[in-house]
Amino acid sequence: MSRYVLSGDASLLAKLYDNCARDLYHFLLTLSEPELAADIAQKSWLRVMEKRHMYHSNGQFKAWLFTLARNLLMDEYRRTKRYPLLEACEVRDQGSQNKVDGTLLKAFSQALETLPFYQREAFMLYQEGFGVQDIALITGENQETIKSRLRYAKQQLRQQLGECCE
Repeated sequence: MSRYVLSGDASLLAKLYDNCARDLYHFLLTLSEPELAADIAQKSWLRVMEKRHMYHSNGQFKAWLFTLARNLLMDEYRRTKRYPLLEACEVRDQGSQNKVDGTLLKAFSQALETLPFYQREAFMLYQEGFGVQDIALITGENQETIKSRLRYAKQQLRQQLGECCE
């Protein structure tokens, strides 16, 4: 990203896109429906191009990208006055998996959907490989808040998956 900031070379942007686009879309998909996730992902990449001069090399590019995307998603929710805390994401099953894996995936997806939005957000960022400090930067919260959200999310998932998979 540092080289892209200086040069604006489209091939460098393409490499960044290839490395991060799927992860970004997956993260957004866990917090919204497919159409909105795709729209916000596209807007995020446009924002990367527009605001590349604002990137500081002391941070991880993926964290910066996810921060941009999260802010765009939250702005969209505020603009449309939709409250994701009350909405569930669509559950999709992978047809090629065997029945047991499909059942576990569906149970996990349903358990994930029951998490409050901010717990689900923190958990999904953690699953994307971000540490507590990065998640705090992405969400604009303090680290203790993130730790609590992760703890409650894991506890609720364990409880729900334990009940349905025993």
